[in-house]
Amino acid sequence: MLFRFIMRRLGQTVIVLFCVSIIAFALVRIAPSSPARMMLPDTATDEQVAAMEVKLGLDKPLYVQYYKYISGIFHGDLGTSTQYKTDVSGIIANRLPATLELNAVAILFALVIGIPMGIVAGSKPGSVTDFFAVLFALIGQSMSPVWLALLNILIFSSWLDLLPSYGYGPLVCIILPAMTHGYPVAAQITRMGRSGMMDVLREDYITATLAKGISKRKVYTKYAFKNALIPIVTMVGLQLGIFMAGAVVVETVFSWPGLGQLNFQAVGNRDYALVQSTLLVTAAIIAVINLLVDIINSLIDPRITLE
Repeated sequence: MLFRFIMRRLGQTVIVLFCVSIIAFALVRIAPSSPARMMLPDTATDEQVAAMEVKLGLDKPLYVQYYKYISGIFHGDLGTSTQYKTDVSGIIANRLPATLELNAVAILFALVIGIPMGIVAGSKPGSVTDFFAVLFALIGQSMSPVWLALLNILIFSSWLDLLPSYGYGPLVCIILPAMTHGYPVAAQITRMGRSGMMDVLREDYITATLAKGISKRKVYTKYAFKNALIPIVTMVGLQLGIFMAGAVVVETVFSWPGLGQLNFQAVGNRDYALVQSTLLVTAAIIAVINLLVDIINSLIDPRITLE
């Protein structure tokens, strides 16, 4: 049953990636200005632009261009950047580790802070811990990422002079962007963990388990926490996908050399091949993350495979 569930989700992932490739391909073709003109100097003549279009295959029918595009992807060829004048796959390979590193530290920060706070708050509603957990979640979900980034720079870099405000290098450089990136997710995990724990503790089987004399600690950790974890895992998986797409703000503000900053620069420079490829790579990572989340949820609760 689990194998069939995984294969079905894998097939859906392939379909999603196929649709994303079509959208990425179409966006580049309907955008103003020709990619061939962007690769040439401003003084290039129409004849030179036309010759470059022939060289790039842009004079072919769209279905031929798409076939060439897909064939190149399967062979690791994502095109040539008009800005860097080099292979796009190499540029993305150089930038991807920085984005993965930032996202990994940010999600670790969110999990370490959010899960314990949400579970404890849900176990003790109305307590002082619950009050601060709700306040923490409310503030975290209300702030704009740009405002939060600037506030963190002001406090930790300008006033306290504890952390660098930009750059990529020593471990200390990742703390501020990871905090900025992870705090809204920690707030969501806290809120969902709290509400999930409160809902689970109202279930009849929890009441029956407590009536048998089993300690609260064992009931909370063995039974309640496991079921309260499912929405958290789902949300974290979705947030990881949003992290990949939404790292543009954090990476740009903190000068973090990842895919987000690369995509921002590519859009500004109208580097269509680079925009197209970063979109496709980001979508592929999001699709794989969602697939892994579904598999983890099915292992936590086997009933999901029956839905």
